[in-house]
Amino acid sequence: MDTISYITVDVFTSTRFEGNPLAVISDARGLTDAAMQKIATEFNYSEVTFVLPPDDPENSARVRIFTPTMEIPFAGHPNVGTAYVLGQRAELFGKAVGDTLRFEEKAGLVEVVLQRSDGKVASAAIRAPQPLTIGDTIARETVARCVSIDPGAVVTTTHAPVFASVGLNFAVAELNGLETLAAARPNLAGFQAAAGRQTTSGHDFSLFVYVRTPEDPWTIRARMFAPLDNVPEDPATGSASAALGAYLVSLAPQTDMQVRITIEQGVEMGRRSIIALDVKKSGGIVTDVVISGGCVSVMRGEITLRD
Repeated sequence: MDTISYITVDVFTSTRFEGNPLAVISDARGLTDAAMQKIATEFNYSEVTFVLPPDDPENSARVRIFTPTMEIPFAGHPNVGTAYVLGQRAELFGKAVGDTLRFEEKAGLVEVVLQRSDGKVASAAIRAPQPLTIGDTIARETVARCVSIDPGAVVTTTHAPVFASVGLNFAVAELNGLETLAAARPNLAGFQAAAGRQTTSGHDFSLFVYVRTPEDPWTIRARMFAPLDNVPEDPATGSASAALGAYLVSLAPQTDMQVRITIEQGVEMGRRSIIALDVKKSGGIVTDVVISGGCVSVMRGEITLRD
């Protein structure tokens, strides 16, 4: 094998050159783990996906997700973008591609429902693969040091900064307004110190900061910083959005509720993204988190593996 094909898409947007770029290697058979990591590092996107035949023939594919520095168990925009790419094919590993795909991933089985417009795939929706888990709280000073803001700008009225996950762990923290959010700048030393004390599970310390208002609490503006993963800032982070949405719904006083949350991310980078979340709570427990968003194709080509 001298070359391998790839496709790139912008995810959580319908506008090319906005959203979060993703490279998809739709047939990664024959690639070693080391080769996958080198390819992901070469693209230097927040993630690259590698599609392989499923271990269980009842499923659609096995999908591996790599950042520029490591393999991770789950992420939102790679699943949405990979499903968008594969959904445009007639078949996948000898099976017809329908409107529902099931991906085997390190975090578990991820089901993706394709949404079509005029017969073409326009967007995709995925269910978070794991229930909401909440980890340790984080000092306001730690968050502030990571993103170069005053500790007093970290809001603790609803919750203290904390680790949350529905498949991939993130530190989440609320800030006191859009001006503070726009002023945030990742401080590598701050992240290194934070990771040295309490690392996230499955990847290095990654911080999701957000702003919302009492008037419109389910419309959220956010930024995600992961410089230890060679991602200074991510334009759209479905897994972090899902964790935050599930956590906020879990804190709401209602015992039973179903809410649509809209998270806008990437604005400060010039890559505006819109992530939709549908979160359901029953008997006081979050039981379902669905992440959805649009995609648009950008590039296709070949990677040279050897001369």
